[in-house]
Amino acid sequence: MIYFRRANERGLVDFGWLKSQHSFSFGHYYDANHMGFSALRVINDDMVQPGRGFETHGHRDMEIISYVVSGALKHKDNTGNEYVVPAGDVQVMSAGRGIMHSEFNPSSEAPVNFLQIWIVPNEKGGTPSYAQKSFGRGTAGSEYEDSKLELLVSDDGRGESLKLKQNASISRLTLQKGEAWKRNTEAQKGYLHIISGKASVFVQSETEAIDMASGDAIGIYEEDSIALTASQDLVALWFDLPI
Repeated sequence: MIYFRRANERGLVDFGWLKSQHSFSFGHYYDANHMGFSALRVINDDMVQPGRGFETHGHRDMEIISYVVSGALKHKDNTGNEYVVPAGDVQVMSAGRGIMHSEFNPSSEAPVNFLQIWIVPNEKGGTPSYAQKSFGRGTAGSEYEDSKLELLVSDDGRGESLKLKQNASISRLTLQKGEAWKRNTEAQKGYLHIISGKASVFVQSETEAIDMASGDAIGIYEEDSIALTASQDLVALWFDLPI
């Protein structure tokens, strides 16, 4: 059994200044069949036009991760943080008992494309926090035997990753055309979201391989495995998630 999500089946929101594709129900988009996967509640693929963004608004009891694909994102919050997050950086904001923040495209020329990811925390309340980091392939070091997988976010900050309040992790998978990768889920669930490129994907519990491309995603359950071969250079996010 798998959870499968095609890019062109995601919820589409177009406000002119913002075009967003929602993997799961969010805001104006609702689909009872797509409410999240394990603790993963939101993946919004946002494209924000120059000089525009999300005005100051509040969140609480949510772990909010931004992965900047292209351009740059300016963050400001009521705890004193004000930073520009360039492409390649990852931002983690733990809303805790409540935080007010804004996210803007600081460029006057180029749009910013980023993934906004929400993970439900395993504890409510607490002091809000913010962190960001630049990652390059291999900088997270020794967490995985397979150097193709780079740890970005984890529950304990291991391997120089950013920390979040959930028994979960997010890693970046980078493959060149023709390269293969395999992962067992063991006692957790797994979720793969393709950012760019194409791959042929086979899940052990299924009978046929699936061709996947940018924006496609697949979730697999515990005690299963996933294997893929890149048919184009590939960048994807892999989530280890609680049962």
